[in-house]
Amino acid sequence: MSGEQELGITESKEHSPGEWYAEVVQKAGLADYAPMGGFIVTKPRGYAVWERIRNHLDGWFKDTGVRNAYFPMFVPESFLEREKDVVEGFDPEVAWVTHGGHEELEERLAVRPTSESIIAPFMADWTRSHRDLPLRLNQWCSVVRWEATETKPFFRTKEFRWQEGHTAHADEDDAWDETMTRLEQYVRLYEEVMAMPVMAGRKPPHDKFPGAHTTTTVEALMPDGKTVQGATSHYLGTSFAEAFDITYADEDEEDNVAHTTSWGISWRAMGALIMTHSDDQGLALPPALAPTQVVIVPIWQEDTKDEVREYAADLAVDLEDAGVRVELDDRDHRNPGFKYNEHELNGVPLRVEVGPHEVEDGEATLVHRPDGETATVARDGIGDTVGEHLDTVHAKLYASAEETLEGEVREAESREEILGTIGQHGGYVTCGWCGDEDCEDPIKEAIAAEIVMVPLDRDEEPVHEDCAICGATAEETAYFAKSY
Repeated sequence: MSGEQELGITESKEHSPGEWYAEVVQKAGLADYAPMGGFIVTKPRGYAVWERIRNHLDGWFKDTGVRNAYFPMFVPESFLEREKDVVEGFDPEVAWVTHGGHEELEERLAVRPTSESIIAPFMADWTRSHRDLPLRLNQWCSVVRWEATETKPFFRTKEFRWQEGHTAHADEDDAWDETMTRLEQYVRLYEEVMAMPVMAGRKPPHDKFPGAHTTTTVEALMPDGKTVQGATSHYLGTSFAEAFDITYADEDEEDNVAHTTSWGISWRAMGALIMTHSDDQGLALPPALAPTQVVIVPIWQEDTKDEVREYAADLAVDLEDAGVRVELDDRDHRNPGFKYNEHELNGVPLRVEVGPHEVEDGEATLVHRPDGETATVARDGIGDTVGEHLDTVHAKLYASAEETLEGEVREAESREEILGTIGQHGGYVTCGWCGDEDCEDPIKEAIAAEIVMVPLDRDEEPVHEDCAICGATAEETAYFAKSY
């Protein structure tokens, strides 16, 4: 049937990952391309996945003292100018508003590329005493960075959804603890919710957030050997506090400059999720994020139709009562095979098949999305049983992603070894690094790979004594990789 042919994925993840990815995003109903280049329309199924990512994080943030707020999307140019590093770091990417209606504005307004410069002045107003600290704010919003030339949904768009947290603290230790708390929550999100193993580290000094003291990162390796910067958490030191006068009176009524942090994750995480778990059948989603966790497909002949549909409907009620997001697909005009393909394409983690034999024996047949494994289980206690199988699906997805990462961190002791290893295998290559940005350039120019992170522990001994590029004494270990 033409409908069934249109339903399937025609591109290969292994041989044409870019085209395959775009096809999965569109055919699984996650997003579509907007009429303006560099923008996308997020469809309901795609936004539902983002909402679940957001809801997990939002709960963890609130459990650790964070309060949500919202700040204007426009930032006066004079506010950006107060922190020169931000202007220099983002100016090429900033979209500017110069007119309101037919009137030219007295001052240009930036469409926020990030919000430190609009949030920090208010943090200064709201901070007077040490009793006001720590101040923890977060907003869920979109930002615009006018850099994307070729749209890749969720990975690369001019406008994207994210959260950005901004906090102020009395001292460096408290601010650093905050930075690490958020980094650990991002790691937890990837591993416990998204079923993806990740590595945590620091960005090299030349690639840290403009104005930050330290930028920490979560990196996720994709099946094609490229890495994705999955989230970042920044210890900003006192630079923003000094620029925006975020000060407080301590217990002795002495004025002190606060230490600030910022941290965020964007829907690039969704791109990493899709790229990691999906296959040539379509989208694959971990149960925690799937809009529909279980689909029930009744299979009948005309003489068994009523009893099979009734049995399936009762199953759906029991699963709903157990807290499972379930869909009963009893459409008359589609055959079971079409339904199977459609729900596999849409990433439903678990399928329940019910036919006359299941009705007669008081059973249900469960099929796992990742690998098609089938199990026939008792109808009694179906809620608990399905919960266990959903946990198994998560574990399978994680194990598969872990297998992708395993063995993909290799060592190199020379420029030639770095180029050859990444060129042949992809993944991460570790080497000694002297700390000079110039030593990254030959690798970046030759194969578009860069230093994506260095170890979190500044005291960790370098993997080799000498810099692999220039031969000088190594200061730390560099992780080279190609990235999205």
